[in-house]
Amino acid sequence: VCKQVLEQVLRELQPLCTAEQQFIERFFQLSHDAADRQVLEVSVRSMTSPVPSANPPSSQILLIIFLLRSEEPTTHLLSEVFSCLQPELRGFLDVCNKVHPFGCLQVLVTLSDSIFQMWRSSSALPSSFFNTVLGNLLLLAKSNFNKCIETLCKEIEEAKMPSKMKGGILPSVSRFEEFVTFSEEVFRTARRRQELDKAHLRLVSSVFSSITSLSSANLKVNTDMVMMENFHHIHCFLCQKKIHCLEGKKREAKQRYSEHMEKYVIKYLGQPLEKLNHFFEGVKARVAQGVKEEEVSFQLAYSKQELRKVIDKYPGKEVKKALEILYRKIHKDLSPEENLLLAVWHAMEQELIHQHQEFEDLIQRCYAGSGIAMDFTRQDLLSYFNSITLSN
Repeated sequence: VCKQVLEQVLRELQPLCTAEQQFIERFFQLSHDAADRQVLEVSVRSMTSPVPSANPPSSQILLIIFLLRSEEPTTHLLSEVFSCLQPELRGFLDVCNKVHPFGCLQVLVTLSDSIFQMWRSSSALPSSFFNTVLGNLLLLAKSNFNKCIETLCKEIEEAKMPSKMKGGILPSVSRFEEFVTFSEEVFRTARRRQELDKAHLRLVSSVFSSITSLSSANLKVNTDMVMMENFHHIHCFLCQKKIHCLEGKKREAKQRYSEHMEKYVIKYLGQPLEKLNHFFEGVKARVAQGVKEEEVSFQLAYSKQELRKVIDKYPGKEVKKALEILYRKIHKDLSPEENLLLAVWHAMEQELIHQHQEFEDLIQRCYAGSGIAMDFTRQDLLSYFNSITLSN
């Protein structure tokens, strides 16, 4: 609404100001050189009484004489004629900012486009008074826009996670998405968007910082899960919007989403095969310390007997049961709106198969000829994951 009203006001003001400027320049011959101005000043002075005791010249005539001596008499005269114009327009801009939290964007686009049209218009005066008015308003609009962005960045950076919120999309991310959606619609037909691009870069940096600080500050939530979901959300949102200046941030969001998914998967994958993981981490540590692979089984804590004890704790049925519990846990943790359950579950499947292969390789190298093997195979794992996926 503010945009439409402002456009109408500017359309009606332009011909009025232009006509007044043309009249003043013709009437007072303000387009003439300095010598002509002196002649005109004498003519104006003759309008007053030459007798010293006579009444002094009126304030209007004195004003004209003063303005004729100034560097830009036309501008000063018009400023007096339209003395209430700029204060009223400034007041209207304040109203626009109050009507909508992002009203300053509409004002900025409207004024920028109006000035662009004036510059391209053959009917516009070279040094139009109305151009000057628009220029002053544009400076104010840019200042209001910058204040709006700074306030929004501060709001995002200082946001706190709701006490009952355990995950999902953070308020700061939703706020950023709201601004970008609105601003892209406002600037959709704008002739220039440098200010908006700078604002987008400033805001997305604040959002990335907010995600990190909010996730790590709340001990009730899984940090990697929250960061994974929110960076995934931002990446999908930026893919949809296709904003050129944010291409780098879009790639960064994807990278950080992948990193935190990997951390989330590795952390939870340690639970279904925790003792096996712990045992083989110890085996790898001994080899790294210089123990020969064929001699690892002679270490008391990593003997064949100890390996059998650990393997016996993970029969195939128990592994499947542990994976079912894990699936329900992940389903409960992840927010439904991001729909990352299958992606995380598939990543866990691939990681667990990788671990299973690593365990088998260590058994072959460090316990060769022992006949020791895990109770479940790679194919069994694939069957477990597939069965759990289909049943849920």
